[in-house]
This record gives sequence, structure tokens and C-alpha cells, in this order.
Amino acid sequence: MTTGSTTDTRRPAYGVGRILILVYGIFAVASLARSIVQLARDAAEAPVAYALSLLAAIVYVVATIALAHNGRRMRRVAWTAVLIELAGVIVVGTLSVLRPELFPRDTVWSHFGSGYGFVPLVLPFIGIWWLWTSSPTRITRLAEGLPVRSGSGR
Repeated sequence: MTTGSTTDTRRPAYGVGRILILVYGIFAVASLARSIVQLARDAAEAPVAYALSLLAAIVYVVATIALAHNGRRMRRVAWTAVLIELAGVIVVGTLSVLRPELFPRDTVWSHFGSGYGFVPLVLPFIGIWWLWTSSPTRITRLAEGLPVRSGSGR
């Protein structure tokens, strides 16, 4: 029996994935800083809105870290974070339009992220696309000429 290590000689990936991680990182820092300041200064003014901003910030931090790593567990964490982000922006966005009194102050996700140029609405779709297209299982199955199953993008 031989023991040894395998060396990965592939070049590091650059491009869309790195840009996506950068954008998530910017949103993580911006939304975390904003939510901390809002909660510290004006928590009584709009506690639900500011708590949701903090939740969004935590989701962005987790998504950033998980997208930056390519292990099986971290990809699952990334899928979870991006899907929570998508659900959050849709639910909070819808509620902020239908029941604006619930959100007297803007959050990252209110009005579908209009205060952030609707990037919070578009970003999870790009994240889902990236996770699907960069799936090691999917890439391997395509390279081997095998059919790509419906759940193999994870």
C-alpha cells in the first residue's frame, strides 16, 4: 500500500466567482456596519427593520465565507445562505410594499433592495446560478459524458 499526497496542478479560478465573492463581501461589510449603527443609535425607532438588517448582514457574511470555500460542506452552507437570502428579500420586499407600516425605516431587503439598486434582489439569483454551474459533481458528470441529474448541482 502506498501513501502519498495528490497535488492539484490546476490554476486557481478567477473571474465571475471572484467578483461574486467580492460583491457578497462588500454587502456583508456594508450591511453589518449599517445594522450595528442603526441598532446602537435608533433601535427603538424601528426594531424589526433593524433586526432584519442585522439578519441580512449575517446571511451575507455566511454566504461570503461559504462561497469562498469549495468544500462539500461549505457549498451546502452557501446554498442554504443564498436560498435564505432569496426568501428574505422576497418576503421582506413583499411585506414592505404591502404593509409599509411594518418597515418605518429601510432595510437591505425592504422594497426588494431598492435602496441598494436592487442588487439584493438580483444577487441571490446570481449566487444560485454560480453554485449550480460551478458544482464539482455537475462539472465531472458533464466531462465524463454522464447525464446531469436534477439534484447534482449541489
